[in-house]
Amino acid sequence: MNIITLSVLSLAMSTDAFAASITKGSTLKNPRVPSAIKLGLLFGCIEAIAPIVGWLIGSAGADYVEAFDHWIAFVLLVGLGIHMLLESRKEDDDDEEEVSPNTKRSFIATLLTAIGTSIDAMTVGISLAFMKVNIYLAAAMIGLATTIMVTIGALLGNVMSGWVGKKAEAIGGVALIFIGCGILYSHTMA
Repeated sequence: MNIITLSVLSLAMSTDAFAASITKGSTLKNPRVPSAIKLGLLFGCIEAIAPIVGWLIGSAGADYVEAFDHWIAFVLLVGLGIHMLLESRKEDDDDEEEVSPNTKRSFIATLLTAIGTSIDAMTVGISLAFMKVNIYLAAAMIGLATTIMVTIGALLGNVMSGWVGKKAEAIGGVALIFIGCGILYSHTMA
């Protein structure tokens, strides 16, 4: 696998994380470039680890994960999408005591989103186990592409939030549901 193919693969693996980051960027309060970079690094690190995990599993036996990876991605993404839809319907609450728990839930939701969007990268890692490819280079490129795309997405989401407001969260929820359903459809119909 040459560097151009790895670059295209890296960009393809970052697209669902990019879509999720636009939504997250629209919900950040007073977001700054460092916040967007932190979000990018979180998604990028998880996305870089996933193909290595997949490669290790693929090396041991791909049949074990391929049978249910799409269900994991489906449940995580659809569940988070529904959660986002429900959150978009809630009224904003300026109560001080509510800020801390919501921030913790927000981080957990962001972490689960990052994991959910990385399931495909794990599946790619499984397939890379059967090819002549440097998995560490591939993982680094996927992680870097995701970090850059998520950082850009978070910043674009901030710009778009003034126009879209709470609708962005609902749109992001629907997008996550469609991504989850698309993953399930592509794996069960193949």
